[in-house]
Amino acid sequence: MRLKLISCEIFYREMCTAVARSVNPVDVEFLPKGLHDIGSTKMLRRVQEVVDRVDASKYSAVLLGYGLCNNGLAGLTARAIPLVLPRAHDCITMFLGSKERYQDYFNNHPGVYFKTTGWIERGTNGGDLSQLSIAHQMGMDASYEELVAKYGEDNARYLYDELCDTVKNYSQLTFIEMGIEPDDSFERRTRDDAEERGWKFEKVSGDLSMIQRLVDGTWDAEEFLLVPPGWRVMAKYDEGIIAAEEAPRDQP
Repeated sequence: MRLKLISCEIFYREMCTAVARSVNPVDVEFLPKGLHDIGSTKMLRRVQEVVDRVDASKYSAVLLGYGLCNNGLAGLTARAIPLVLPRAHDCITMFLGSKERYQDYFNNHPGVYFKTTGWIERGTNGGDLSQLSIAHQMGMDASYEELVAKYGEDNARYLYDELCDTVKNYSQLTFIEMGIEPDDSFERRTRDDAEERGWKFEKVSGDLSMIQRLVDGTWDAEEFLLVPPGWRVMAKYDEGIIAAEEAPRDQP
């Protein structure tokens, strides 16, 4: 079967590796990392537009290289061909290979911030997405100096501490090594960043198997959601994370 993969660019190296090894022909389209920063409604609209452009006569299914991403895919509708999504809250599940491993690590490492090659190479938003991001619209991406110039030093310190210091609850950087890195430069950059911040550093081995199963078509229901034509993704607040529901007939 021929598959269409629509993926966040954060997975660029991993998806390309998995597609090269897949038993299926897979056509790939990468979308900018910053979609999950612009809010769930705008993210959904953008991803739906790309899904709707897929030529249904060429493919057996559309694969999504995304987690639920703060409900950014809730409401995504399958048109003439099925959608297949990992059961994942966010991308770290896919980097670690399962939602169970991610949950276990997260529970035992409070305050952890993850890094991968994609997060390092493509972690900075650009173009219109940076202007549309919630952080920008709320002024959360302003520097301390910019706030001082606009509001004065006392107000600037309060605003920066409350709105702009987005990493104040973190204390550890963990680099996920996926086995596709060209050298150790990504790990070293993460280690240096942790040292500069005074944070702990740890390297863990990633797991490409979930990504590989996605592109190979090995879609166990415990791990992936298959959304049939005319149905849409819905968020679930249980271990399944996502489910499918019939889309309203008048939905555009």
